[in-house]
Order: sequence, then C-alpha cells, then structure tokens
Amino acid sequence: MADHDAAVQTAVELKFGQVGVASAILRTLDAGLLRAELQRRIAAAPALFSRAPLVLDLSRLPQLPASSEAGALLDAARSAGMLPVGLSYGTAENEQLAAQLHLPLFARFRQGTEKADAGKPGVAETALAPAPAMHSAKAVRSGQQIYARGRDLVLAATVGNGAEVIADGSIHIYGRLSGRAIAGAQGDATARIYCRDFQAELISIAGHYRVLEDIPADLRGQSVQAWLDGERLVLERL
Repeated sequence: MADHDAAVQTAVELKFGQVGVASAILRTLDAGLLRAELQRRIAAAPALFSRAPLVLDLSRLPQLPASSEAGALLDAARSAGMLPVGLSYGTAENEQLAAQLHLPLFARFRQGTEKADAGKPGVAETALAPAPAMHSAKAVRSGQQIYARGRDLVLAATVGNGAEVIADGSIHIYGRLSGRAIAGAQGDATARIYCRDFQAELISIAGHYRVLEDIPADLRGQSVQAWLDGERLVLERL
C-alpha cells in the first residue's frame, strides 16, 4: 500500500505556472464578427496567435450572454484557429456561466471597475518587484525561448528566426533580433525593447504588438527602441 501511494505521488507533478494567454475583449455577441477578427489577427501574426490559448473577456458586453450564446462564441474562436481556455471578469454570474461551460474563470487582466475592487491595482498597474536583470551571452536559435520572469532581459547575441525572447520587464538586445521579442509580458506598459540590429518577426509590449509587415522598412537593420504611447506601439531609431 505504501509503495502504491508513493507511486501515485510521484506519477504527476502539478504546479501553477505563468503562461502567455491572449485575451479577447468582446463588445458584441456576433460570433461571425469574432471569427472574422480572430482570423484576421492570426493571418497577420500566425506565430503569435495560431493555436494560442484564449480567454474571453465579457466585461464590455451590456449583459452576460446565455450559455448557448457563449458556446457559439467559443466555437467561433476554435474555428478561427485559437483555443479558448476560459472566461475572465470575475462576477458571481460569470462564474456560474463558466461552470455551465465547463471552463475556468480567470482574474481580469487590467484593473476592474467594480466597487469591490476599488483601489486594488491590476496586473497592468503593478510595478515589477526590484530584481536583477537576466543576462545571456548565447545566441537564441530557432525554436528556442528565453523568459525573464519578473525582471528585464539583457542579451549579448543574436535572436534567430523562429526564436522567442520574453520578459516581464524590458528587453535589451545587443545583437540582431530576427525572431520575436515580447516585453511587459505580464502587463507592464512602461517596458521597452532596445535592439542594435532590428529585423524582428514580431515585437510586443504589454499585449500590443507589431509584425514584420507593419514595421517601416527604413528601421530594419537599424538600432531601434520600442515603447508604448498610450495604446500605440512606437518604434524609433536609437
């Protein structure tokens, strides 16, 4: 019996971790419009959105949808090419809806508007705790990923095509960036991206992104910095 219990305990290691999950803020119950918009986003940035986990944020809707309506929205997201994993916006009614759909309920990404949440900072408004930057002198090759959790990331080598570098803070790249760079991964809108040789497939800061096709040609191969100006992701030569 003891051997069996020990085997059960070592068979699975369960941990709560931090993963990149996209959030779709819905302003309509039109499943067709949702499908079309997600398909457009996936076509523009397949490396970021194709088969990406997705949370539906229902907080901007005039009223909570019925379970059948919510189910149609989930089906639309799946048919577009994303993978719905839950709902956000934590009211009691929404928790009940999530249970009916057999989905988890996620905390809201940004600061809420309910009186119960007044004065409590959301993830986007919470500054990173002071921590030394993560440094790496090795090239990040295609298919590899580096994640600086809770801090900045400093790279002294190349980020190749198909590679991905992520930081909860800012990203500093002193080589060529040919892959993807995602700063402010947990919502820090003050994060920046600095790169000496800018050839990025995609860059993102606090969920705002630009892909290669959206980046001015005169910035490619240049020393570039990127930051958020409100809701706009700005790129400029250093």
